Amino acid sequence: MPPTKTATLNLRIDPILKEAIRIASEREHRSVANLIEVLIRQHCEQVGVPIPEQVNLFDEA
Repeated sequence: MPPTKTATLNLRIDPILKEAIRIASEREHRSVANLIEVLIRQHCEQVGVPIPEQVNLFDEA
């Protein structure tokens, strides 16, 4: 089930990295935002950071 809510994340990044993520997202036929989300999820999984289900996250608030 797709997320029902999203959050905005504003950050500054080196222009070279911005271009690299743009190229990578095009190659994978994803948006930049989607690719960044995938990379964050992969990293969290690798280092053992749990990501709660969105329903649980917003029910607790």
